[in-house]
Amino acid sequence: MVPLLVNTVFEDPEPPAPDAFDLKPGRPATFAVVRGRVSSAQITQMLVVQPQDLVALVIDGELIAFAGAPQRAAGTDRLDTGDPRLGPWTDRRRAMTQYLTQDGRYTETRNGRRHAYTGHFWLNGDRITYLDDTGFWAFGQYHRGVLHHAGYILRPGESG
Repeated sequence: MVPLLVNTVFEDPEPPAPDAFDLKPGRPATFAVVRGRVSSAQITQMLVVQPQDLVALVIDGELIAFAGAPQRAAGTDRLDTGDPRLGPWTDRRRAMTQYLTQDGRYTETRNGRRHAYTGHFWLNGDRITYLDDTGFWAFGQYHRGVLHHAGYILRPGESG
């Protein structure tokens, strides 16, 4: 069982409470159950899970994936065009822009390479879950208007 922590969220000038990710009675659970060992660096920096290794994914108490497969079909959560989480998100220091579209798809430009990664995403509160077209699952979190994902700190409305 792996908590879904994103270390850059805790590096923010106003981080969440230290126990924000603890499993406590009455608090909606957010965690992944994976096969095999997971290092602390993977948990805090970049947790990427292959479908065959993802037993279950629970975000805010909702089962998002089971046995490596999403529990909601991709694109069925048609997002409002005014949702502030849609559009381009850029980390200029690391030359990455991620585009989130209304139909639940994403594409990333990395170091000038368009469509370096593409796939589906699901939004649950301040969490974003990715299923890349190549098969792996990845995770991110919105905190104070910034998207934190795999060591990237992405700001909205910028194209790279």
